[in-house]
Amino acid sequence: MQRYIAILRGINVSGAKKIKMEDLRARLTNFGFENVKTYIQSGNIVFDCKKEDPLVLAGQLQQKILEDYGYEVPVVITGANELKHIIDSNPFLKGRDEDQGKLYVTFLAESAASENIAKIDARDFQPDEFKINGKAIYLFCPEVYGRTKLTNNFFERKLKVTATTRNWKTVNALLSMADEK
Repeated sequence: MQRYIAILRGINVSGAKKIKMEDLRARLTNFGFENVKTYIQSGNIVFDCKKEDPLVLAGQLQQKILEDYGYEVPVVITGANELKHIIDSNPFLKGRDEDQGKLYVTFLAESAASENIAKIDARDFQPDEFKINGKAIYLFCPEVYGRTKLTNNFFERKLKVTATTRNWKTVNALLSMADEK
């Protein structure tokens, strides 16, 4: 069995695409996932299942949500070890003393093509900063994340890959949950 983290985008936001986490946990357990746990109401799921390609697994979960709830929901899945690596690699915590409440991670379904990354000039978004590393985009938004131009839609449009963002507290809570047996 492999431990995975699924991050759903756009559910239970402003009353749209409502999914009760208790119901989702039960449905995913019936779907064959084990040790299913959720964190808050915004679609953060930790579970075990047989080893699978995260893109294939994300597609299966998207289809399951569409069939069960009638919503098309982008899903990004990462392994627990990959999440730990993402946390350990945050460049805004190395040699800097940033307010962790202003840190975010945008998770990508797959690594973006280098030619798409090259089209984004980070200087255009200051004071907000970002660094792309594999399937993670680290964000530092010194003002308010709600006003940044570095949104999921922006990165999806520029990088041509599914994206969803979580704050640093949530990212760390998901790893903590993944570490629990």
